[in-house]
Amino acid sequence: MDTVTILLSSFVLSITGLFVFIWSLRKRLFDPSSEAAEVIFNPGEIGGSVPPDREAADRSTAVITFVFLSCAVVWLIAGSLAGLTSSIKLHEPDWLVQQAWLTFGRIRTIHLNIIAYGWAPMAAFGVAYWLLPRLLKTPLLGGRYAILGCMLWNAGLIAGVGCIAAGISDGMEWLEIPWQVDVLIVIGGALMGLPLVYTLQARKVDHLYVSVWYMGAALFWFPILFLIGNLPATHFGVQQATMNWWFGHNVLGLFYTPMALASVYYFLPKIIGRPVQSYNLSLLGFWTLAFFYGQVGGHHLIGGPVPGWLITLSIVQSVMMIVPVISFSVNQHLTMRGHFSRLIYSPTLRFIVLGGMMYTLSSIQGSIEAIRAVNRVAHFTHFTVAHAHLGLYGFFTMVMFGAIYFVMPRVMAWEWPYPSLIAAHFWLVVAGFAVYFIGLTIGGWLQGLAMLDAAKPFMDSVTVTLPYLQSRSLGGAVMTLGHIVFAAHFLAMVFRYGPARTGAALLHTSKLAGA
Repeated sequence: MDTVTILLSSFVLSITGLFVFIWSLRKRLFDPSSEAAEVIFNPGEIGGSVPPDREAADRSTAVITFVFLSCAVVWLIAGSLAGLTSSIKLHEPDWLVQQAWLTFGRIRTIHLNIIAYGWAPMAAFGVAYWLLPRLLKTPLLGGRYAILGCMLWNAGLIAGVGCIAAGISDGMEWLEIPWQVDVLIVIGGALMGLPLVYTLQARKVDHLYVSVWYMGAALFWFPILFLIGNLPATHFGVQQATMNWWFGHNVLGLFYTPMALASVYYFLPKIIGRPVQSYNLSLLGFWTLAFFYGQVGGHHLIGGPVPGWLITLSIVQSVMMIVPVISFSVNQHLTMRGHFSRLIYSPTLRFIVLGGMMYTLSSIQGSIEAIRAVNRVAHFTHFTVAHAHLGLYGFFTMVMFGAIYFVMPRVMAWEWPYPSLIAAHFWLVVAGFAVYFIGLTIGGWLQGLAMLDAAKPFMDSVTVTLPYLQSRSLGGAVMTLGHIVFAAHFLAMVFRYGPARTGAALLHTSKLAGA
């Protein structure tokens, strides 16, 4: 079978499956009266007139959610400091070279693993544990397994980071932690998944809201990805590189992305007090993500010694990712229409809506970057690093910040004491990330052009990036300061330091009162 036949068959199969799915949905995609979208509300709650009675569900998750989110905040600070250190070393290579674990190759890898397996999953699981009992209208079951799993997962991560610091690594990006240590993470992850399965079985709702689909799929996909990626003595040579990027890209698109989208589809309608504009578009976004994302990682191997049909298939699926992205983007905009003024006052809405916008930008940029003409310049440059952060930070992390600002007051029965610190956190991370992303994007593109110019020595492609690497460190320092403000506010809330509030910690309350 030739390449054209394979690609055409794959494309036709995907499109046929999508049309079958779309045909099975109710008609009128933009129908605002979908009852399925209203299942997250109690009778009379739409419009914010009647608060829901979810005390039992929230009590069942309070301790577990607090433990996971506390771990997430600790890993966020540790990962930020490691990331800032590695960033500075790119333009100041002689800084902090006395210790082997502080060399760039190790500290950058430590940063990646702390964020990928510390901050991100701890935040995602913490929010998921809090959300599912509300979505399923039943208390969380098996909470003790979650706590035990959290302990094993974090023990594995601490051991893994220690191995990397000591120079012991499996040598594959995203998969550096030795597989012997990964066993702890696998066991911990399995235990952490049990409460979600038990609660799903005990649900008291007939319809599973789209957020449950996203979270359930993510918790099904991630163990498969992690297990296959870490099988010892299995992947070698070109096959290893192919598997490496299959895992690296899919852990972003099939774990972090669904968990963040699940949060957006819950918190956004809850805050504005109306269901999503098109519930069918939300399901379309889910299924197209499932159909198209599985092989997009291959576009990182363009120009490598891998089969041409595999690369072309990856490019096709990368471009087709525009479908779920546009579905989500249109749905978010139409749902927010008439409610954008609430961005002035709601901390959660600010972070989540901005995160949703970054999802649109990062995904469209990724589809364009997969095209050979663009990839030829951007490949192996800081441009790709900027793109990766647009997805994992601009999208996922922003959404998690927003979710935590909504969840923690209900976990602690205590409001955030200082709304000004929330505003400071928002503007610090937004400004810092803007400097970081724009600098690396421009510098990476110039780097790629310099490397393609045969008349220029390789060092020209290095020196041209130096001002932009310095801007990266500046932006990273501002982002880290924002994270420290966030962590300090988190601690103030935990220890009930500061003024007690009877209502939500809103921004610009003086303007709100004046209105």
